[in-house]
Amino acid sequence: MIVNAGRVVGRGWTQPGGRPHAEAMALAEAGEAARGATAYVTLEPCAHRSPRGPACADLLTQAGVARVVAALRDPDPRTDGAGFARLSAAGITIVSDICADEARRSMAGFLTRRALGRPHVTLKLATSLDGCIALAGGESRWITGPESRAHAHLERARHEAILVGRGTWEADAPRLDVRLPGLESRAPRRVILSTSMGDAQGCPVIAHPAEIAALPGDHLLIEGGAGAAAAFLAADLVDRLLIYRAPILIGGGRAALGDIGLASLADAHGRWRLTDARALGSDRLEAYERQRQQDSN
Repeated sequence: MIVNAGRVVGRGWTQPGGRPHAEAMALAEAGEAARGATAYVTLEPCAHRSPRGPACADLLTQAGVARVVAALRDPDPRTDGAGFARLSAAGITIVSDICADEARRSMAGFLTRRALGRPHVTLKLATSLDGCIALAGGESRWITGPESRAHAHLERARHEAILVGRGTWEADAPRLDVRLPGLESRAPRRVILSTSMGDAQGCPVIAHPAEIAALPGDHLLIEGGAGAAAAFLAADLVDRLLIYRAPILIGGGRAALGDIGLASLADAHGRWRLTDARALGSDRLEAYERQRQQDSN
């Protein structure tokens, strides 16, 4: 966003495929009004030139921007501080680490792929108050209400891939698509976790959670079932939990999780931070982020 004399003169966001970048779009809208203005950006302006477009640090300099306010430094080694250095050398004031937590959350997929070499993983659980995901006989439609299901479909639209275990795939034959008006085309790619299956209806099959590193895209959603959820938690590959809790009691039903390899109760504490809680109809949604060592550094 480009702001001059208290007025927004340009807005932009990175286009599909990665170019043009948000800065280029905002500067094109602002035109001459960018001179002497402040640019507010989520990520440090890139310093590397590409066949698909110039470096954003150069574009901001050429436009005569006076100040850049950025939330995060870019971890891409082609930029990683070089963008700020180039802007500073041109006499542009830099203000960074503004709303950094919010920016990290919004760019979690990008940052996780670059830091850990894999997609950012969200585990979705829809449970009763007593932690069941189905009756003892397997009936699970529907534990949560329509508002929760609509929200879950919105989450699907935000992910490039969606994963279920073999048991869920064979028992429920889930469509795993997006059934929200206008977002049907945003259905994620389906992936199955199994040690014994080959490709199923063109869906890739992985045998171990660590194999997600080879999946395309920066966001993976895990939807079912208890075995798959437990496998990813045991491998410490879940970055975000989405727990939809319905105001019902099942008793004796199927548990949401299998064994996650917890050695002691003390090890369970301090791992998850609540980031969102809200009502969805009669249900309750809670979102948690995984707290890892590097988060406190």
